[in-house]
Amino acid sequence: MNDYFYDHFTPGDRIKHFKRELATREDLEKIPNLYLYEIVGLATHSETRDELVIYKALYDKDQRGNYKLYARPAEMFCSRVDHKKYPEVKQKYRFEKLND
Repeated sequence: MNDYFYDHFTPGDRIKHFKRELATREDLEKIPNLYLYEIVGLATHSETRDELVIYKALYDKDQRGNYKLYARPAEMFCSRVDHKKYPEVKQKYRFEKLND
């Protein structure tokens, strides 16, 4: 497993996806928590044994009003931003802890 996750995140941490930097002011006025998430924890895929990061979107709720949960392979979660594809993004990693 990528030590980056263990060194930088714990369940309950609020995080931001790098695409938040690309959101317009109008987007953020409509949806203030756009691309903001909270880490729920790590899970192990039952067949592949891959580690998955479970996180909830703080802008996306289901029909009952609960934040939707998402899972992403830990290696992908901890990956660096492709600055060739997104040269205007300053954030180094796909997800980083939100500085409140």
